[in-house]
Amino acid sequence: MLIPSDLDDIITPRLILRLMNSEVIEVCLSKNLQTAEQLLGVQISKELLDHATSFSYNKRQLENDPDYMPWSARAIILPQEQVMIGMIRFHTRPDPEYLHDFVRDAVEIGYFIFSEYRRLNYATEAAKAVMIWAQHQFGVHKFIASVSPNNTPSLKLIANLGFTKIGEAMDEVDGMEHVFLHEAQ
Repeated sequence: MLIPSDLDDIITPRLILRLMNSEVIEVCLSKNLQTAEQLLGVQISKELLDHATSFSYNKRQLENDPDYMPWSARAIILPQEQVMIGMIRFHTRPDPEYLHDFVRDAVEIGYFIFSEYRRLNYATEAAKAVMIWAQHQFGVHKFIASVSPNNTPSLKLIANLGFTKIGEAMDEVDGMEHVFLHEAQ
């Protein structure tokens, strides 16, 4: 797996994880997929519009903390087809206060894959890549994933990545979530 020296694209054997800058976030929030496609250089499913809360959250994070940019949303792209198949991001920069009750010096990961591309291990590949990127670029070795106890595919994914349950938390949007930790070597 190749890890770039810059903070833009992360390349894996099957994927490109392309940083979505503030302009892309804004056009996604305004539901302008045509401009988002032009900015990212790929086709985007209308299913992206179902994830407006992710973009609103991302926009707030960038407004409150400009240093959040490298940790923010990345389009998951199939380069051969030049199509966006989902998104992955870290919720904050490392060691946010809201995680201190669970662990210090960690960063929380979040992701979604469009329905047409699920169950093909793209989320696993993307998650591994951003965790390796965080290790190489910033020395982060602790990763958190919060997953609904009813989300069987995500529970399986994080178990396969070596995450272990360390607690539970009530999310204002998603309800009860199990909190999992992965400590990379």
